[in-house]
Amino acid sequence: MMRPRAAVEAALRFAERRRREDDAARLSQQAPHLVALTVHFFDRSAGGTVPDAKHTRRIVVENAPALFLVPCGDRTCADGGHDLTWAIMRSLDAREVELEGEHPCRGSAGAGACTRTLSYKGVATYR
Repeated sequence: MMRPRAAVEAALRFAERRRREDDAARLSQQAPHLVALTVHFFDRSAGGTVPDAKHTRRIVVENAPALFLVPCGDRTCADGGHDLTWAIMRSLDAREVELEGEHPCRGSAGAGACTRTLSYKGVATYR
């Protein structure tokens, strides 16, 4: 069960992420040649070779923001997360069919730095 303070902080982070998504330019405007995009995310701890968590996002290009924010997989992480916008948009601008990269979390967990890394692999389809 989440502590009340932690629940409030999580709700505030979610609201801020939602506000940024609502304010962002639309993906269909920023990448008009894009038809479909699927991105697979793999979140792992420091030194881990097997992901602790993985998920897939199928992006609805017509409605999606041109913003790719992924929260840190460590629920105790403060001020972390992964902003993949620049890297993914650069790949889409270059019309790469396969997108790939990784991003370390820059937040803090407990008394030290967060040690999680998010890797992603995507497949894009263009006109």
